Amino acid sequence: MPRLSRRTFLKGTAGVSAMAMTARSYGRVVGANDRILLGQIGCGDRGCHAHMTGIHKHDAAQNVQYIAVADPWRVSREEAAGLIKEWYGRDAKQMASYRDLLAIKEIDAVMIASPDYHHTTHLEAAARAGKHVYVEKPMAKRLDRLLSAYDAVKQAGVIVQVGTQSRSQPSSFGLRALWRSGVLGKASRIEQARNGEKPYWYHYLKTDVRKEDVDWDEFLMDLPKRPFDANLFSGWYGYRELSDGPVPNLGAHFVDLVHFITGATFPTSCVCIGRTSTWNDDYHFTCPDNVEALWTYPDGFVMSYSSNLGNGTGNRLDFYCDKGTLKMEALWGQATYSALGGPKRDGKIRGEHHVEPIECPDHFLDWLQCLRSGKTPVASIEAGLHHSIAVLMAMQSFDSGRRTTYDPQKRTIVEG
Repeated sequence: MPRLSRRTFLKGTAGVSAMAMTARSYGRVVGANDRILLGQIGCGDRGCHAHMTGIHKHDAAQNVQYIAVADPWRVSREEAAGLIKEWYGRDAKQMASYRDLLAIKEIDAVMIASPDYHHTTHLEAAARAGKHVYVEKPMAKRLDRLLSAYDAVKQAGVIVQVGTQSRSQPSSFGLRALWRSGVLGKASRIEQARNGEKPYWYHYLKTDVRKEDVDWDEFLMDLPKRPFDANLFSGWYGYRELSDGPVPNLGAHFVDLVHFITGATFPTSCVCIGRTSTWNDDYHFTCPDNVEALWTYPDGFVMSYSSNLGNGTGNRLDFYCDKGTLKMEALWGQATYSALGGPKRDGKIRGEHHVEPIECPDHFLDWLQCLRSGKTPVASIEAGLHHSIAVLMAMQSFDSGRRTTYDPQKRTIVEG
């Protein structure tokens, strides 16, 4: 089995601690003995059961406490407020609008788990309010709003962690160290198929959402006005106005993980096709249940992502390289590598080997630690920009039927 040099190992384990601290972010760090006060924007399944419970694992050790929650649905914000009462013995401030939460001066940082089409609006507003941010992926649904939010973050100097938590896995740090060792050589193709028997958006449909419990205008934001629709409200993952389906929702994790492992940033070009093949029904969902995207990178490889949400077999995540092949079980599973298929294999890999994990903080803890140190989180605003450009290229190609390219100097996506 090939051994990684100490220098390569240290490069792979350095992670967040080696990332530069900007002067502006250092000026906004929270004091070592000061309590970090948090607000939660978006209190649904992801907000309550991922963000809040994930933070709660660390809140005592990190001296952190939630004090406010915002959500258009009364039921969700009351559930979130109930957790705050249970954990900290205090009543939470509750509001329907993120604007009211951001106006609370005591709040140091916010966590954003709102619908996809809200992310950039909430992120930009939080940055302009001087709050540090944890924001869910996909970070953006529109290029103009992505760039506006990104620029606001850079200008404010706030610390942002993007919710591509696959970076903060011991297996991911191990994969990056292996990649940097050069033992696999150069990649020609990297691909993932992430399938399921039914689209994930059906899981979120609710029959108990009442109009009188929802601030419908706050939910719609700047979308065209229309009568209250419980299916649109609870099943927003399945409607293109609010979300773009599997490529940005599931594929963003894969795209970001490839960037993290290989060091790639912006794709050069993309083509994407798909349709609804299986789940045509009375809900009239508009996100595709069958989709595939292909990107080219200046690094020399092609990256492929596909989802068939009409059949749950065929899941894979593979790196095909000139000295061997890296295979993973799904996205966060065990990874193995061998010389299989490598046209330039050099005898350094003999047999099949497991990728050794490298311990790291979980994604929430990494963010909390950076709020005090001023260091850059593992999934920084730049990482969010990179994965967002990739998925925006894909969805523009999906809609136009044409190949898209990206110019990083002009920050434009062009068809043709």
